[in-house]
Amino acid sequence: MNILIDTVRIAGFRGIKNLEMSLSRVTVLIGTNNSGKTSVLKTLQLALGDYSRYLSEEDFHIGFDDKRVQEILIDIRIVPVGDDGVRKQLFDDEWVNVFEDKIRAEANGDQFFALRRRCKPDLIKGGFDTSRFTLETWPSVETWQAEKVKEGNKITSRFSSMPFISIEAQRDIHQELKEKSSFVGKVLSSVGDNYNPDDVKKLESLIKDVNEQAVKNSSELQGLKTHLDNLNQSFQGSGSAEITPFPKKIRDLSKHFSIHFGENSGNSFSMEYHGMGTRSWASMLTVKAFTNLMVEKHEKEVEPFFPITAIEEPEAHLHPNAQKTIYHQLAESKGQVIISTHSPYLASMTDITYIRSLRRESTGIVANMLTHKVSGEDKKILAREITIKRGEILFSRALVLCEGITEEQVLPAMFEMYSGKSLYSLGICCISVGGKNYSPFVRLACSLGIPTFIVSDNDGSTNREIEAQLRRLKKDTNLALGPNKFGISYLTSGNDFEAELLLQTGLKEEIISALVLSETNGSENPRYRAAKLKEITALTEQDLLLKMRESKAAYAGFLADVLRENPNNKMVNALVPTAVIDAFNAVKGWLAI
Repeated sequence: MNILIDTVRIAGFRGIKNLEMSLSRVTVLIGTNNSGKTSVLKTLQLALGDYSRYLSEEDFHIGFDDKRVQEILIDIRIVPVGDDGVRKQLFDDEWVNVFEDKIRAEANGDQFFALRRRCKPDLIKGGFDTSRFTLETWPSVETWQAEKVKEGNKITSRFSSMPFISIEAQRDIHQELKEKSSFVGKVLSSVGDNYNPDDVKKLESLIKDVNEQAVKNSSELQGLKTHLDNLNQSFQGSGSAEITPFPKKIRDLSKHFSIHFGENSGNSFSMEYHGMGTRSWASMLTVKAFTNLMVEKHEKEVEPFFPITAIEEPEAHLHPNAQKTIYHQLAESKGQVIISTHSPYLASMTDITYIRSLRRESTGIVANMLTHKVSGEDKKILAREITIKRGEILFSRALVLCEGITEEQVLPAMFEMYSGKSLYSLGICCISVGGKNYSPFVRLACSLGIPTFIVSDNDGSTNREIEAQLRRLKKDTNLALGPNKFGISYLTSGNDFEAELLLQTGLKEEIISALVLSETNGSENPRYRAAKLKEITALTEQDLLLKMRESKAAYAGFLADVLRENPNNKMVNALVPTAVIDAFNAVKGWLAI
């Protein structure tokens, strides 16, 4: 790898008003539905591939004023990089030969090649004027749309050394083998051209023998040939029918090409009889194989070649382990790879610095990433504590963090009572950090633009420890952690969550009911349940508190159920601690719900 698309800017395309996003060698786009992931892939296809022939009026952005923009702009910056993927100053000679005098340099001498795709309605001819230009400068993000292009810098054709390969969400290897316009179809159509004349002659002779033998051994085919030979009456007796079950010419290989798959060669069968998961996976691997072969071919010829592959939802129809596997297979592809996904399993496999989180905010679609420097050890911590175990965090609209398992099970029930909706239906995750180490969770979530609220215990030195964590986090990352994206509330001084529920909120009856349910293990024996109720009711508050802390993992789920049922018909505010209400109000404000 010696070049890289490191930045893309988009204005006026579909839901994207104005967006700048950096790209890495492998980039993983995440976000909720309608957050712009597909739009980013299509803009790259519009700038570098063939999407201009599909361009329609619906691709032009409609603003908040309900007016459609009259122009789509896409700027792409390509920079030289070393084998380690780090930007270097100068392009290698092979790419100088490709970009020629269109290469420009920044003030410090760092070279780049900048490409603009401009699309606007053609008022004279109809349709759209879709032109490519090179840029003289790479302007600031604040002024890039106002940057003028020189008509003399127009590019009339795509760079064949930088093919854009799109793998759609609705991929199907069985269909792609038939379609000449698909990437697979285009590659297969040229297979026959790669044989030398002597090989073609030998192979076609073998095929002729196979065809003759197939017809000879089939009475049906022989009968068919006899009847078809009667066509010679239309050709004054000079015609002859030829039946070829197998392709007669090597150039026709692609027309009869098929892929079979099974546990072994003896029981394999055609892809059309496999499920969509296998067909989808086969499609992606076929594209990868052909792409890598093209790279190797160009390397042998010492020709520059850098494919850009965009894959939409590779997890479609695949089970979780397969989703993890396909990520590594795709990430190992040659060139640059951009993947959009909804899969926490797939996202958990990637380097956290490759993730771009697209979110729709009041100002439009924005892209978030880890902007601060992340060491190798930091990556391991983030992977160990979050992405591998808690991949769903990456897809949250908002995050509520708490200390233990009791909060993780009880807070969703409280939110449901308080708002009338479940956390999960609103895309909100409630996560226990398993202690007081909130820093990795806040660092990742806030860097990716996920609003985060901490509901913290307030016993012992907890308050001081967490505030010190947050100060260090702000210093190390420059994260603002302002009230529009971050919040924290503490329980009553001296209380952990169990003490807050029992002593401050006054949920003694509900807690006793949950403990009885937990300890009787759902028994229907009324005498046993009555005895257990009497036993637990007789406990002092301190003994009851001790039992809660000892059996938190067991009783917490039952307490959530009791709170939802609210057998004593209490007002909601009487069931939810003040600090938790503060968290819910903040989240509702952030998400405008």
